Amino acid sequence: MSKFIINGKSNVFGEINISGAKKEALKMLAATVLSDEEWYLKNIPDIADVRIMVQILENIGAKVEKKGKNEYIIKCDNINKVELDPGLVSKLRASIMFMAPLLSRFGEVRFPSPGGDAIGRRPIDIFLNNFQSLGAEIEKRDDYYHIKAKKLTGSKIIFPWISHTATESAIMAACFAKGKTTLINSACEPEIIALCENLNKCGAKIFGAGTHTIEIEGVNKIFSGNFEMIPDRIEAGTFAILGALSSGGLQINNCEPTHLEVFWKMLERVGVQFDIKGKNVYIKNSSSLNCCELRTREYPGFATDLQAPFTVLLTQVSGMSLVHEVIYEGRLFYTDTLNKMGANIVMCDPHRVVISGPSKLYGIKMESPDIRAGISLVLAALIAEGQSEIENIEQIDRGYEDIENRLKTIGVDIKRV
Repeated sequence: MSKFIINGKSNVFGEINISGAKKEALKMLAATVLSDEEWYLKNIPDIADVRIMVQILENIGAKVEKKGKNEYIIKCDNINKVELDPGLVSKLRASIMFMAPLLSRFGEVRFPSPGGDAIGRRPIDIFLNNFQSLGAEIEKRDDYYHIKAKKLTGSKIIFPWISHTATESAIMAACFAKGKTTLINSACEPEIIALCENLNKCGAKIFGAGTHTIEIEGVNKIFSGNFEMIPDRIEAGTFAILGALSSGGLQINNCEPTHLEVFWKMLERVGVQFDIKGKNVYIKNSSSLNCCELRTREYPGFATDLQAPFTVLLTQVSGMSLVHEVIYEGRLFYTDTLNKMGANIVMCDPHRVVISGPSKLYGIKMESPDIRAGISLVLAALIAEGQSEIENIEQIDRGYEDIENRLKTIGVDIKRV
């Protein structure tokens, strides 16, 4: 087990580049199962979650070749099993994305319940109901699912609530379904648009991506393609908050600012100064920050994955702020660790906290509970007085490529032990 040792009060300045989008890369890796031809995927982030997805591909018989640090050549012409390894699936919730392409192409899939972050209840009923709507039969024994269908049939699928991964799963399941499938109340994140655009270039017929109604006309074959992942908007927002917390200027390169419109508005509301020029954002030194109310929402609202970093920022503003997390009921428990560092945060209920600031933070020994809370504790340690130790950083490695070395280049005193 590794840990980070961080000395606070670093003078952060310079430039940092944004990696490829984790949320697109994980889904594109699963989508390669839809074709028996060779895929070339570029700008794949070198993170732990990607490595697990690659292991799952190899475990079911795919040929995977890594080219350099961020490129993969994948061919799934010799898939030899439709059962997912429970040891790998238990490490990663995104492993659920293999269900749809295996079922769609081979008519069968066996899998255990997926693992992932401990950020509240995340049942898979919505995925199973979608497969049933397309004509699949589902059998469960103990904690194992067996799904099969000789031929999926297009149908109307109505999501009870907006779900990023459930929307993408339904899209891939419907690619080979007979007739038309209509998805109502779909998610519309940029990564979904990118996935659909990529699949359409490979022969799929998907219409309406980026809206809440998506239609898929079933096809007989998906070809392969050469695709580059879009920039990671969550990483861009996280580094923007880092710039706002620091005393120097920080430039964020190779991002897509239009994917973060509400986030920029919230930064403006608290008084952060920044300039957006094309694909780059320059975060200025902001001397006076104001309290605000923050509510997470499905895209294009404020991303739940940026809630924890933004909460760290709110510990440094003047006045009383309210954070309302509407997506997950267990995603505010990390605030107890911030309080141990000196923050003044009161939890009203599992969905709301009130932050009074500004608060002087102090370095402590702590543990990363999940990916996003983990990187938020790193941000808190950067502005804290003294030294911090963060354990269980394998969680952070799941979502941020080579994070300590990238932070070192902009002046952060951090090392991995």
